[in-house]
Amino acid sequence: MTTTTLDPLPQDPAHGPLLQALRRRDRTLAEFGLILLVLAAVLGVAWAIDPRQLHGEDVWAKPVKFLLSVGLFALTSAWFAGLLPEARRRAAPMRLVRWTIIATGVFELSYITLQGALGQASHFNNSTPFHMVMYSLMGVGALALTATTLPLAREIARHGAGLAPALRLAIVLGLGLTFVLGVAAGVAIAAHGGHGVGGIPDHPGLPLLGWSTTGGDLRVAHFLGIHAQQLLPLAGAVLVAAWPRRARPAVWLVSALYVLLTVAAFAQAMMGRPLIGL
Repeated sequence: MTTTTLDPLPQDPAHGPLLQALRRRDRTLAEFGLILLVLAAVLGVAWAIDPRQLHGEDVWAKPVKFLLSVGLFALTSAWFAGLLPEARRRAAPMRLVRWTIIATGVFELSYITLQGALGQASHFNNSTPFHMVMYSLMGVGALALTATTLPLAREIARHGAGLAPALRLAIVLGLGLTFVLGVAAGVAIAAHGGHGVGGIPDHPGLPLLGWSTTGGDLRVAHFLGIHAQQLLPLAGAVLVAAWPRRARPAVWLVSALYVLLTVAAFAQAMMGRPLIGL
């Protein structure tokens, strides 16, 4: 079995092994993701000291959550890029993935952060033509960002020869389901005109996540969809280590259960039932 080679990276005592590995795998995406995490920490301070709220949620909550989410998305993409041979990492599909993540991420996060600083909504804000256009562009940007999982999945499927077959399958399925489930839930939220179904308006939700505790919340299914990118490959790695001979059918089973869980979370929200009622 062949193994995927990685570019050598000089050892830097100022960075831990994980950061070194991320920078070696895809320096541009890794550094972009790390910058977003640092910005999330900075805005977390603003979240702690700024008492302003919008529709029952702290004005800095959405920028922090989106910075964390896109930062994790970029870092995970960087890790998967490192599973490819050097020639494929430099090829057009990966260049498209890399710069689409950065361009759409910068656009989305800049606008969300600006609106948070102004104490105004970024999503479902149709108060002026400008806000309507920006909200529409954000939808296009979110679709393009999520769609980067598809060429990355194709690259892993075709060129990830150094991976255990079950792990490669888990990565490909995780990336594919991120697009399918994440976009489906996102479209449902947009069509519904918001994430809440029933419940008490402006009622505080779960800490950090903000999910409603009094009614249905479509963001639960969206969260599961988007984070299939990380959760299914992690499950695949555990299965390969624990049951190497049966890992491949186990990956299929776990993936099917994950889809059912996401669909169940969506159905529960549409019935107006919270994930956790308080």
